[in-house]
Amino acid sequence: MDQVSGISFSSADFRARFAAQPDAHAGDDYGDHRFNPGHPRLNQGKPLRDAAVLIPVVDHDGEATVLLTKRAEKLRSHSGQVAFPGGTIDSTDASPEAAALRETFEEIGLDQDRIEIIGRMPDYVAGSGYRIAPVLGIVQPGFQLALNAEEVDAAFEVPLRFLMDPVNHKRDSRMWNDLEWFFYDMPYGDRRIWGVTAGIIRTLYERLYA
Repeated sequence: MDQVSGISFSSADFRARFAAQPDAHAGDDYGDHRFNPGHPRLNQGKPLRDAAVLIPVVDHDGEATVLLTKRAEKLRSHSGQVAFPGGTIDSTDASPEAAALRETFEEIGLDQDRIEIIGRMPDYVAGSGYRIAPVLGIVQPGFQLALNAEEVDAAFEVPLRFLMDPVNHKRDSRMWNDLEWFFYDMPYGDRRIWGVTAGIIRTLYERLYA
């Protein structure tokens, strides 16, 4: 059953909800460990690698969408998975925001002239060993994408209304070295949004819409 009736899912409402967030929550501790407390996968003894992703909210009048990618099947890690555009923060990147914009242009050809950065969420610590800075951006529609075939197989939009409805947030698990690993799963048509990407979406829901 739809739990989001009567809520606006425009980019203006999204912007207002984010602006209303108290600064005290800036250091909140988000990540895969929330769903897997004490799991040995999370204690590898290695320093976390810094990464940034863009959460591109496309401004379609009253019904915003979120632009997602399907990673190339040929990639060595997370191949074929649905993801936000983004990647490792380079030493030449001035900030996580700069890294997210650079990676977005390199992966899907979306120019930063169409993106207004409005801020970012608390870092999300992934079980794969990354500390991810989720950068929030409002994207003006009418863009033409140019996918980097080495990194991305497809790009598609999902209604923000769908992603922010907890009815669509399923809990799932798989075995990892004989131990169960839990994550969120948000199937949308023939696309499976799960793992870290779904975890970041769940974080967005908890902070702005719950």
